[in-house]
Amino acid sequence: MLQTHEPITPDSQVSKLVRRHAIPYTGEKKELDSLITLIGDSSFVLIGEASHGTHEFYKTRIELTKRLIEEKGFNAIAAEADWPDAIRVNRYVVGESEEPNAVSALSGFQRFPTWLWRNADVLSFIEWLTSYNKDFSHEQRVGFYGLDLYSLYRSIEAIINYLEPIDPEAADKAREKYSCLSAYGYDEQTYGYAASLGLARECEENILNQLAELQNKELDYLKKDGRKARDEFFYAEQNAILVAHAQAYYREMFRGRMSTWNLRDSHMMKTLLNLRDHMKRAGRHMKVVVWAHNSHLGDARATEMSHRGELNLGQLVRQHLGDRCCLIGFSCYSGTVTAASTWGGPAERKTVRPGLTGSFERLFHGVDLPSFILPFRTTGLNNGLKHPRLQRAIGVLYVPETERYSHYFFSTLPKQFDAVIHFQETQAVEPLERNALWVEGETRIEDLVD
Repeated sequence: MLQTHEPITPDSQVSKLVRRHAIPYTGEKKELDSLITLIGDSSFVLIGEASHGTHEFYKTRIELTKRLIEEKGFNAIAAEADWPDAIRVNRYVVGESEEPNAVSALSGFQRFPTWLWRNADVLSFIEWLTSYNKDFSHEQRVGFYGLDLYSLYRSIEAIINYLEPIDPEAADKAREKYSCLSAYGYDEQTYGYAASLGLARECEENILNQLAELQNKELDYLKKDGRKARDEFFYAEQNAILVAHAQAYYREMFRGRMSTWNLRDSHMMKTLLNLRDHMKRAGRHMKVVVWAHNSHLGDARATEMSHRGELNLGQLVRQHLGDRCCLIGFSCYSGTVTAASTWGGPAERKTVRPGLTGSFERLFHGVDLPSFILPFRTTGLNNGLKHPRLQRAIGVLYVPETERYSHYFFSTLPKQFDAVIHFQETQAVEPLERNALWVEGETRIEDLVD
């Protein structure tokens, strides 16, 4: 737990302090002006979420992103999404795809949890971005990219598909090098277990050799088609880097959580920097909005994660960019959320229990506003909130039976984010594919009490 040796201010006084600095937010676009001002000249804006399945988090993040694109020239969205699936969306929004519509463009997101990106809010944004981009040249259009590294086998498929028409011999060699992975049934965890036992060293070497061979042929592959050739090579190279990082991730999965977490977020940071370099080579200054969970985007040094030796993307961005970034988080007190009960399980519309005593969520519930923006660049407010409190994090699973253990950690919120947006009550994000469990929803707590 984070420690401080100064006297703790009573919650009643802290609530009054929060209320004094809270900016009411009802969902109106103009109410985000305070955040636009806070962001200033930042070139990296990280916008989180306290769950992977809350409509208000998605909707507000999208509205803020639209304003950053329209008013501040942001030209890239980088999401906690798999690279090849996001590139499929990217091709659609920049007008280089034969996808018939946005639903089809999002259909690559088939890995659990599909509702993370295949939901009504994201669909609406992809349609908006596609329409927005039509008013600009290809070089000026806003792209959509993925930062995650779970797509081991889909990235391999994308590499071979890239090589096949331009260098069939290299495609055959890539198939041969990657064929060792077929011995593990195209299952990432089976591969990881074998690699952790030292049974896949040759496969590891093949993966790294394939990355090197692809990079060595860059000049040959860039002789054709100008900008499009540069883009397609970059997409393939990122897939090859991802495969190398993913095999290390799955290998370390059986050796402890800390190393896998750090590998994953370090990969996200490397992908951001690679994307920036790629855009710079094309004569563009990257201004990027990053979408991911609070746990990835709030500075880990202000949470108990750091005591476990964990870092995250928010920390890495701050260390790399200093004041040229802005970190924005979300929180909620209660409501509903789209989540599963078990890994790989169906999407459910579940009831979010009220924030626990001693949490930021419970503290913010005492503020007499349905929702509000709370900037942290105010000395008095920072002092009032400098003591660690519980903070809730709901991922793809929500297990209220173990609420404290599964969904809370200690943090110092003003050091973690530059601002947070709090909602007292939220609604579940709507999946594009709704099942009976989601439609019926979980019985609300107040109904159970009655």
